[in-house]
Amino acid sequence: MGGIVIIGGGQAGSSLASKLRNLGCDGEITLICGEPVPPYQRPPLSKQYLLGEMEKERLYLRPQSFYDEQNITLMLDTQVSSIDPAARSIHANGQDIAYDQLALTTGSDPRMLPDEIGGALKGVFAVRTLADVDAMAAAFTPGKRVLIVGGGYIGLEAAAVASKLGLSVTLIELAPRILQRVACPETSDYFRDLHKGQGVDLREGVGLKRLTGEAHVDGAELGDGSMLDLDFVVVGVGITPATGLAEAAGLTIDNGIAVDGEGRTSDAHIWAAGDCASFPYKGGRIRLESVQNAIDQAECVAENMLGAGKTYFPQPWFWSDQYDIKLQIAGLSTGYDGIVLRPGTQPGMQSHWYYKGDRLLAVDAMNDTRGYMVGKRLIEAGKSPDRDVIANPETDLKALLRA
Repeated sequence: MGGIVIIGGGQAGSSLASKLRNLGCDGEITLICGEPVPPYQRPPLSKQYLLGEMEKERLYLRPQSFYDEQNITLMLDTQVSSIDPAARSIHANGQDIAYDQLALTTGSDPRMLPDEIGGALKGVFAVRTLADVDAMAAAFTPGKRVLIVGGGYIGLEAAAVASKLGLSVTLIELAPRILQRVACPETSDYFRDLHKGQGVDLREGVGLKRLTGEAHVDGAELGDGSMLDLDFVVVGVGITPATGLAEAAGLTIDNGIAVDGEGRTSDAHIWAAGDCASFPYKGGRIRLESVQNAIDQAECVAENMLGAGKTYFPQPWFWSDQYDIKLQIAGLSTGYDGIVLRPGTQPGMQSHWYYKGDRLLAVDAMNDTRGYMVGKRLIEAGKSPDRDVIANPETDLKALLRA
């Protein structure tokens, strides 16, 4: 057979291949990447890289020489068309590749605007791949008019970059508030004020009716009837797990490729990790879209592919950079019933602590590294200080860890 084959050259795929070698796996490892470049970091794409503050080579998770030295076959610009679980092989670029074990780290795909409202016009961009950002980079010049569709973290980060570069920025969010799906109203309020203070025309509760233009976008009609003149559009309306290959191969799909606690799919020889995989968590099933989860889950799967029998239990954390504000998030806020606002000692510094009853679930920390670090450790340790203690600015947060 053909050793271990990994489909997907993102953070999870690269981490899985590297971990296998670190654990002493000496068999064949093949990492298949759909893009023509080695696996790279995605978070800096819409920030440092788009701002011109990071060279392309610095995006790469590891240099090409790493894969050569580790005897990892790196297949770039390779499209996998099908998986044959019965034969334990995949079909890619016109050839069949056998495997003993297969790992799917296919990531996710950006949601795009429908063609019927202008989504196929030139000048309409997603923010997902290096090619996406390279394609839009020339448009990010002072004075250009950009519409950003979507008030999640991707959209807000793109708005921050565009504003910093001197563009005229309009951001629309169909929901009543930005970040509605992922954050409390207090965090939404914070970032709304931040962006409006930087000159962004931020409109909530407003959808997109259609884009205008012959071949290239030149304007937009919004759901409230208003019209905009535009030079280009950035779409940040979320992502969907890339499950097409898995579904066609007959694997179980449930908000992503369904895996068990060890990362194994419904086929005993196929595993999955990262954005594409949903896994058991606290009596339910979740899918996490984060760099941290991609790395940790992929490394756990690597151990289990070698027989460790280890159950994956995430310790979620996320981050977002906008202007000079670093948002750090620890935990999962799902099901919260109360927010404690903890003021900071400097302008712009504060944190929002999510509670369900007496239990601390998550923390949003804006330029508050101490609040984030303490909150993260408290959550991981299962400790939940009283709400009044957190709200009191005189409380020594580090002392709570010793309590």
